[in-house]
Amino acid sequence: MSDMIDVQDINAVMDEGPAFDAAVDEARALRRHLHHHPELAFEEFATADLVAGKLEEWGYEVARGVGGTGVVGRLRHGGGTRALGLRADMDALPITEATGLDYASGRPGVMHACGHDGHTAMLLGAARRLAETRRFSGVLNLIFQPAEERGFDSGAAAMLGDGLFERFPCDRIYAIHNLPGAESGVFLFRDGGFLAAGDRVFVTIRGKGGHAARPHQSVDPILAASSIVMNLQSVVARNLDPEEAAVVTVSRFNAGEALNVIPEAAQLGLSIRSFDPAIRSLIKERVLGLVNATAQAYGAEAEVRYVHGYPVVRNDADASALGASVAGRLFGESRVVRGARRSMGSEDFAYMLEQVPGAMIRLGNGCGSGAAGLHTPQYDFNDDNLPHGIRFWTALAETYLVDDRASRPT
Repeated sequence: MSDMIDVQDINAVMDEGPAFDAAVDEARALRRHLHHHPELAFEEFATADLVAGKLEEWGYEVARGVGGTGVVGRLRHGGGTRALGLRADMDALPITEATGLDYASGRPGVMHACGHDGHTAMLLGAARRLAETRRFSGVLNLIFQPAEERGFDSGAAAMLGDGLFERFPCDRIYAIHNLPGAESGVFLFRDGGFLAAGDRVFVTIRGKGGHAARPHQSVDPILAASSIVMNLQSVVARNLDPEEAAVVTVSRFNAGEALNVIPEAAQLGLSIRSFDPAIRSLIKERVLGLVNATAQAYGAEAEVRYVHGYPVVRNDADASALGASVAGRLFGESRVVRGARRSMGSEDFAYMLEQVPGAMIRLGNGCGSGAAGLHTPQYDFNDDNLPHGIRFWTALAETYLVDDRASRPT
């Protein structure tokens, strides 16, 4: 049976009346509460308790502690045999907020700078509506995931290691992530590779410390590390086909404290993004070679820890097409972008897509001077997207989860 089912009674989803308005109002209150009380990766204890409590209130079977602090809510209705997974991430970032909002983070140095508070609130709003209306037939699995921001050893991997899809089988799985720079309420889809693989590299350059006035008696790790930073800029520029996409960014450089001391060591941190497995391997080879050779050229030694992070987010074509069809029918084709541009950002939802076909969807968070970028102190999730996300999740579930028993072979 094809996944491409017409949206059933689309007007019922769009014209919800007071019950829908109440769900949106509650989602907005929950979103702002979560924004004011952010929690870092694998520390989402209060967030998980709030999510689990709401799901239990609405009649879901709830599993807590999946993959550490993850929560899964399951709702069965009717005789349909399909199972749909919808995923939202819950963790915040170690950033000091600078929005000045009355619901700004109450925890210094921690904020929701990526919109996970909004993702969680949208899915909770849809959870409430689906429990109220029950216009679906099958199994709905709502997955609230911790620790997406880790970069490696993340929440998706932890939930999968805890038997996520063995305990809660899914035939399709979807996730939404907001996108500053795209107009609010616009849904973006792409088949195949959508978000890049993301690797992390931790480098320690060891030299010989000494007095700043007598550099000839030392091996300066700062000088060696600085040269490494410059040499790494050649990896993409001079080793890759210009038509290929990759990024090598040095995003951390720590060394020394006193102005009159040459330190013993310097530390670098790298973020590396790519789409092609061969290019991913080539970048690793060139980074290791350049780091070690450059350190040796200055008489220093390099210690390198190269961590393979998230794989490429690869969307299933049928799953993506179904999502685009639902969004087009709900909001009009002018609010849907098919074949959206790839992004060098990474997402651990990729691990789930390696096991179950599905799609990552981007939702515009606003554009113009007032739309701060992800992972910045000025960022805030656009609450105007809450009704869009709730309607979309609700319609997608009602479209995919139909009573398909008559179509099964006997």
